[in-house]
Amino acid sequence: VQLQAFGGGLVQPGGSLRLSCAASGRVLSINIMGWYRQAPGKQRERVASITSGGRTNYADSVKGRFVISRDNANTTVYLQMNSLQPDDTAVYFCNAIDVCFNVNWGQGTLVTVSS
Repeated sequence: VQLQAFGGGLVQPGGSLRLSCAASGRVLSINIMGWYRQAPGKQRERVASITSGGRTNYADSVKGRFVISRDNANTTVYLQMNSLQPDDTAVYFCNAIDVCFNVNWGQGTLVTVSS
């Protein structure tokens, strides 16, 4: 499975961005898709995940502000980020876990929240 992420950029505090991650290859084997982020000098942390059945899970830090979703073909995952704050500045990575628990990562996309 190959993953490609899009949508990062510079946004002012309080603004919104939508990230997309498109999967290709053995997409029928994908079970869970998710987003992680890594801020400068910090460890990578999970942001949100969604199963093929639509069950979602969020980090406490983004609950109520971010929404993860998938398209009907389960090949693209989105992360709608609202009320962005400077602490949300990070490189965002998407990943996909298949039914054999193999984990695939996409390249990161930088999100910078600054005035």
